[in-house]
Amino acid sequence: MAGHPFRTGHLDGVPSGGVRAPEEPAQPAPGRLPYGLVLPVALILGALLLSVPVVIGLGTAVVPPTDTVRYLWAGLTGGTITADEVTRYQIIWHIRTPRVLLAACVGAGLGVVGVAVQSLVRNALADPFVLGVSSGASVGAVAVTVSGGFAAAGVYAVSAGAFMGALVAAALVFAAAHSRAGLTPLRLVLTGVVMSFGFQSVMAMIIYFSPDSEATSTLLFWSMGGFGAATWGALPAVAVAVIAGTVLLYRRSRTLDVMTFGDETAASLGVDTTRTRTGLFVLTSLVTGTMVAVSGAIAFVGLVLPHLVRIVVGATHARVLTVTPLAGALFMVWVDLLSRTVVAPRELPVGVITALVGVPVFVALMRRRGYLFGGR
Repeated sequence: MAGHPFRTGHLDGVPSGGVRAPEEPAQPAPGRLPYGLVLPVALILGALLLSVPVVIGLGTAVVPPTDTVRYLWAGLTGGTITADEVTRYQIIWHIRTPRVLLAACVGAGLGVVGVAVQSLVRNALADPFVLGVSSGASVGAVAVTVSGGFAAAGVYAVSAGAFMGALVAAALVFAAAHSRAGLTPLRLVLTGVVMSFGFQSVMAMIIYFSPDSEATSTLLFWSMGGFGAATWGALPAVAVAVIAGTVLLYRRSRTLDVMTFGDETAASLGVDTTRTRTGLFVLTSLVTGTMVAVSGAIAFVGLVLPHLVRIVVGATHARVLTVTPLAGALFMVWVDLLSRTVVAPRELPVGVITALVGVPVFVALMRRRGYLFGGR
């Protein structure tokens, strides 16, 4: 890992024959998008705003778009509906709307955290779950299911257990990976992978000695992901975590650009790599833990989407962090629709679909000329 393992030519403002700080500012002037992103952002945002009401209306019980919009307006404003529309209104407002909005939030968050983690460990194969946070969350969820812990949290008990498990996992990985030299990319990746295997072993032991078969189904959910348990109560925490994480990362986009050149170059340009990497680790762990607590571990979104966005808009983080959350949200709302309609009335785990899409896309990226993963 002597250098950044992926590139699409060179960063804006950094010629191939030398290394210096990117000339593009971390942020454009207030209220303005980075140069050249107005059209891509407008297209993706427009597609997302159109997709949300369409996806909400689709499913086992199809609701026409006009009725869907009317029910959404009634839910937002406290409007009235007729007695024969109560069932469809409840499906739209109480079941599908929080689910679709949660899918959008998680998709945006996975994409953004994927960008951050790939910069954190300087590895093109990194995703939000490479640090063992998802495995720790799964242990927490299964442990609560088996033991009945966090009973005071009611329907949110399993999510609370998953979040605590994610935090414990993050703390253990940080303690094991930290050395006198700080947090190095190689130590973080190796520690995260090893800890993931350890958490999976603990999870297997809990299930093996549990007389309750519900633990097995809980494990399946947390390992493959899904939004079937979405509620209005779970949405605010995820939305706040994703928005705050995106804003904080965007404000550090110039620093992320510099860190892609390696620790020595970054230090020569005035970046405290140890402090920055520690902050990134804490931030990504908190955001990932919040998402995993309500959706389980959804693979490939945070791995593939950042690469696709870099191809389209360029490699600088200000550009990538502007487009990736919108692309992730749009992608995930349609994936969630597939998960609940492909084998209806049963529900397919979201992680199955993202893997089926992500594997061929990633292979295509590796074979694409001009986009290199660690060499020619």
